[in-house]
Amino acid sequence: MAEFVHLHLHSEYSLLDGACRIREIPKRAKECGHSAVALTDHGVMYGAVSFYNACMEEGIRPIIGCEVYVAPRSRFEKNGRDSHPYHLILLCENEIGYRNLIKLVSAGFTEGFYMKPRVDMELLRAHSEGLIALSACLAGQIPQLLLQGDFEGACRTAREFSSVFGKDHFYIEIQDHGLTEQQQILPLLVQLAQTCDLPLVATNDCHYLRRSDAEMQAVLMCIQTNNQLSGGRPFGFETDEFYYKSTEEMEALFGAYPGALENTARIAERCHFDFDFSKTYLPKFPCPAGLTAPGYLRTLTENGFAARVRNGLIDFAKIPEAEYRARMEYELSVIEKMGYADYFLIVQDYVGFAKSKKIPVGPGRGSGAGSIVAYFLGITDVDSLAFDLLFERFLNPERVSMPDIDMDFCYNRRDEVIRYVGERYGQDHVSQIVTFNTLAARAAIRDVGRVLGMPYQEVDAVAKAIPREPGVTIAGALKLPDLKHLYEGNAGVKRLGDLSMALEGMPRNVSIHAAGIVITENPLTDYLPLSQSNGVVITQYDMDTVAHLGLLKFDFLGLRYLTIIRDAEVQIQETHPEFDIEKIPLDDEDTYRLISQGATSGVFQLESGGMRQTLMNLVPNCFDDIVAAIALYRPGPMESIPKFIENRKHPEKITYKIPQLEPILRSTRGCVVYQEQVMQIFRELAGYTFGHADLVRRAMAKKKASALSAEREAFLAGCAANGIDTGVAGELFEELSGFANYAFNKSHAAAYAILSYRTAYLKEHYAKEYFAALLTSELGNLPKIATYISEVSKRGVRVLPPDINESEVNFHVSGDHIRFGLLALKNVGRLFLEAVVRDRAQHGPFASFDDFLTRMAPYDLNKRQVESLIKAGAFDNLGVYRSRLLAVYETLIDQAQSDRRSNITGQMDMFAAAQVESPTAEYPNLPEFGMRELLTQEKEATGMYFSGHMLDGYSAALDDGTVTEIRDLMEKDETDEFTVKDRQRVKIAGIMTALTRKTTKKDEQMAFFTLEDRYGEMECLVFPKIYETVSPMLHTEAVLAVEGYVTLREDENPKLIVSAMSPLPENGKSIPHAPAVKVVTEEKPQSGNSPVFRPDARILYLRVPSLSDEKWRKAKNILDIFDGTLPVSVYDSTDKTYHKLPVGFACSPYTLRELSEILGAENVVLK
Repeated sequence: MAEFVHLHLHSEYSLLDGACRIREIPKRAKECGHSAVALTDHGVMYGAVSFYNACMEEGIRPIIGCEVYVAPRSRFEKNGRDSHPYHLILLCENEIGYRNLIKLVSAGFTEGFYMKPRVDMELLRAHSEGLIALSACLAGQIPQLLLQGDFEGACRTAREFSSVFGKDHFYIEIQDHGLTEQQQILPLLVQLAQTCDLPLVATNDCHYLRRSDAEMQAVLMCIQTNNQLSGGRPFGFETDEFYYKSTEEMEALFGAYPGALENTARIAERCHFDFDFSKTYLPKFPCPAGLTAPGYLRTLTENGFAARVRNGLIDFAKIPEAEYRARMEYELSVIEKMGYADYFLIVQDYVGFAKSKKIPVGPGRGSGAGSIVAYFLGITDVDSLAFDLLFERFLNPERVSMPDIDMDFCYNRRDEVIRYVGERYGQDHVSQIVTFNTLAARAAIRDVGRVLGMPYQEVDAVAKAIPREPGVTIAGALKLPDLKHLYEGNAGVKRLGDLSMALEGMPRNVSIHAAGIVITENPLTDYLPLSQSNGVVITQYDMDTVAHLGLLKFDFLGLRYLTIIRDAEVQIQETHPEFDIEKIPLDDEDTYRLISQGATSGVFQLESGGMRQTLMNLVPNCFDDIVAAIALYRPGPMESIPKFIENRKHPEKITYKIPQLEPILRSTRGCVVYQEQVMQIFRELAGYTFGHADLVRRAMAKKKASALSAEREAFLAGCAANGIDTGVAGELFEELSGFANYAFNKSHAAAYAILSYRTAYLKEHYAKEYFAALLTSELGNLPKIATYISEVSKRGVRVLPPDINESEVNFHVSGDHIRFGLLALKNVGRLFLEAVVRDRAQHGPFASFDDFLTRMAPYDLNKRQVESLIKAGAFDNLGVYRSRLLAVYETLIDQAQSDRRSNITGQMDMFAAAQVESPTAEYPNLPEFGMRELLTQEKEATGMYFSGHMLDGYSAALDDGTVTEIRDLMEKDETDEFTVKDRQRVKIAGIMTALTRKTTKKDEQMAFFTLEDRYGEMECLVFPKIYETVSPMLHTEAVLAVEGYVTLREDENPKLIVSAMSPLPENGKSIPHAPAVKVVTEEKPQSGNSPVFRPDARILYLRVPSLSDEKWRKAKNILDIFDGTLPVSVYDSTDKTYHKLPVGFACSPYTLRELSEILGAENVVLK
C-alpha cells in the first residue's frame, strides 16, 4: 500500500468553516499512521505556528501551507465577477517558500481584498520560489473551466501555473467526496494531466477529523451563514466525506490513479521548513549621529534624573543620591547587557511625543513601573525607590521571555500616538496585533440553539444554567445540578449541549488586540503574515505567537480616566494657572478622609460597591494603603482582606513565622500581598537572586509541579544555610505556592494607585472641575450622568442648562456651578460647536437668535442642529419663547443662508450694502409651550430635564420605600455582570417615554414600553395575557408604578416582564377608582399537591372545562408565549376528547406554576 499524506486540510482558523482543532490534527495523523500533514486554511495563516508546535510535540512533520484565493483578473480590480476568486493550494517547500507565502497572503489583504483576500498571477510570479502548488478543489480555476466544458482553457491555465511554479512544483489535484461535479470532472482532470504532462496528487478536502463530526461542521457553517440546519447541509458539503481519511480509505478511492497517492508522500518529503524560536528581532532606534543606543540612553537618563531633581520630585533627604545613582547604574548595565537600550529609547520617544502634543499619558502600568530608568526618562511617574519596587520583576538577566512596558494614553487620542509610531518607523514596520473572539460556553449554546431551530426560551434556560464566571466551560457546568438535569432529562438539550461542546472555544472572528503594537527593524512581512480588520493592518499571529517568534510587542492602552484628569486640570488652570497634577501632595488628609468614607464614585479603581465597602473598613490614611487595597481587591488576595484590616487596626496581633519576614511584610501588616514580596522572601531567606526568585514565582503561578518539586528542596536548603528551621520553611513554601497564583504586581498597583489618588484629590478639592470632566467622559450614558449630577448636587453644585452664550463644547465650570456641554446635545456636531465657541470668543456673545444665524451661516449651519439647540433651551436667555423660535427657525435659516450666498456672489454693491440694514426677525405672537412640552423637548434634545422633571409632583409615591430605582437594576459587579438576578421581583415607577404595540402570530396584542425615573430607564414587556386589562394605561407620558420580574438576556440590559401596573398618585392625591391591575400573582413555593417540574418529562397533559372556557383562553396565552419542544395534549372535559397541540411548550418550574394557578394543580400533569 502506498504511503499517504494529507495535503489539503482546514483547521478551526478557516473561521466558521474548518472544524479540525489544531491540537487534534497531529494526533489524528499519528492515529492513521501518517508521518506528516499539511495545514491549508482559506486565505490565512492564523494557525501556522500553533499547528507547527502541535505537530512537533506529536512527532509529525508539519507542512505549512494555505489555500489562497486567486483573483480572476488583477487583484486591483474589484467589481462584479471579481467577487468570486479561484482557489489554489500552496505548500512551503523551504524557508524561501515560507517567506514568499507570507508575502502573498499579506498582499491578499493589503492590496487585493475584495470579499476575500486575493492574490493574482502577478504576485504568484513574483513569489513562486520555494512553493509547491496544487490545482485545488472544485473552486479551483482548472476544475471550474472543466465544469464549463472548456478543456482547452483548462489546459492553458495548467500550463501557465506550471510555468509560474515550475513543472515539478505544480500538481493536478483530484478529489472525490461523492459530489456529482467532482465525479464529472475526475476523468477530465486525469486526461488534462496526461495532456499537459503534469503529475496527479490525491487529496481529501478535510474540514473535520472524523465522519461523525460532519454535523458539527455543518452547524459551524450555519453559524457563519445565519442559516438553520433544517434547511439542509451547507452548499458544497452535501455529503459527510470531508473528513481526515485513513490511507486505506484513500487507497480505495484513488488506488487506480498511478502516482496520485505516492505523490503526496513525495511532496511531504520535499517540504522542510522549521520556525526558529531562538532569535529575537529587536527594532532599532534612530540615534543622533555618532551615538550608540546604550550611550544615548545613558545621556537621556542622566538628563531626566537631573530634571526630576530640579523639579523637586526627588528628595535626597529621604533616599540618598548615591542610592539613586547605584540603582540607575545597575539598571543601565542590565538593559545594555540584554540588548534592550533601543527598546527603552523607542518607548521614551513615543511617550515624549504624546506629552509634547498634550496627549494625557498614564503614570505607568505593569512591572515596568519598577524601573528607575523608566522614571528618569519620563516613561513612568513612579519613583521605584520611594515605593520599594523591584526592577528584577520587570527585567533580569535570568528572564527568558521579553519584557514589555505597557503605556496608558488618553482613550480618544491613543490613535495619534499609533500614527506617530507608524510615521516614525515606517508603516510597513508597524502593525497592530490580531486577537480571536472564540465561541465561549454561553455563546456556543445560543449559536447552536439558533442553528437547530430550538425555541429561544428553551435555549435561554440552558445558557443561563451556565455560571457567568471567567473560564467556565460547558463540561464544567455539567457538573452542576441545574445544567445536569436539563442535559440528562431532555434529548434535545443533550444534542444542543454535545454540539456546543464540540464547537466551544473555536475562533469565531478576528478583532484587533486592545493594546498590542509590533515594531520591526525590517518590513513586517519579512517576519510574519498580515491581514486587515476594519481597514486596520494587523498581524495574522496573535500576541503570544508574535513574542514566541522573537518580535517585540509594545502595549498602547486607552484609559478614559487620563482624559478626565487632563480635562479637569485644564479647567482648574483657568483660575489656578500654577496647578500641576503631578505635584499634588500624597499625604493630603482630606483626600484620605474622602476615600475612607467610601465616597469614591467616579474615582479610578475605587468606584465599585465592594471596593467602597473595603475602603470604609480599611480606613486608608497613607498611599501604601491605597496600593494594598488595589492589590487585595481581586480574586484570591481578597481572602486576606479581613486579616489585613484586623492587623491594621490591631498591630499587636501581627505575627511572623520567622523574624526575617518582618521587614518584608511590615508594610502589608504581616500579609503577603505582592509578587515582589514572594521574590524578596526567596532572596532574603534562601539566598536566591532576584532573577531566580522571579522564575520560581512564575513556576508557582503556573503550577509547574516538576519545577516546584526541585525548587522546594533548593528553598529548604537555602533556608537551612541561613539557620531557618526546615519545617517552618516547608510550611512557608507551601503557603507561597498557593498564593503566588493570585499575588498582584506591586509595580502595577502603585502606578494605578497614583491615578486613584489623583482622581480622589481632584474630587475632594476641585469638585466642579472634576465632575465637569466626569460628565463629559460619560456623554450618552444617561444613568451615569444622572448619578454624577445627583452626587455633585449634594455639594451645592448644579448642572446648568445649555446656553448658547455660556456653554462650551464640553461640560464646563460656570461660576459656582457646571454648565451643560453643547456636545451632549443630539444631532449637533463637534466641528460646528467649535465654530460657535470660536466665533463667540472673537466677536462676543450672540445678541439675538438672528444674530446667531447670521454669524454662523458660513459654517455647517443646518436645521436639525438649530432645532436641537432650541429644544434644549440654549437660546432661552435671548428673550424669545421656544414656541416662537420653532415656528420660524427654518425660514430664518433659509434667509440667512440666502443672504450669505448673495454677499459671496457680489449681488449687492458697496452703496446698496451701506443703505440696507440687517432686518430684525419677526416672530409670531405665540404663547410659550406648557411645562410638560418644554420638558419633553429637553429630554428629546439632551436626554435630560432642566426646567424641572416630569416626576417632580410624585415624590411621595416614589419615596415610599417599595420602589426600586432603575439605576440600581443596571448596576454591574466587578466581573461586568448585572447584580440584579434573573426573575427577581421588583417594583419600579416613572414616566412612560416610548411605547410600541405588537400583534402576535395568534392575532393578540402585546406591548413594549420604556419607563424612566430620575436616574435611568428600563424596557418593560406586557404579554397578551394582561394586555387587555392594562391597555387603558398604556400611553406615553403616563406616570406609573409597575411591578414584575426581571429577565436577563445575553448582551442586553435587564428588562421587566410586567405583572402589575397602576397610575402613580401625585403628591397629596390618591386614585381610589383606579386600583392596581395585578394579573400574575406573586411566586410561591410549590405546595405538596402542585405538579413538580421534571426535566425528563415527555409530554404535558392539561384538563380544561372546554376549549371555549375562559380558563383555557388564559392557559393558551401561557402556551403561546412560552412555545418550546415539550408536546402538549389538552383534554376537553365537555366532549371528552384529547387535542394534541401543533406547537410544543417550554416547560420550567415557573411556567408550570403559572398553568397550575390558572387551571388548578390537579389539571396539570407531566408524564
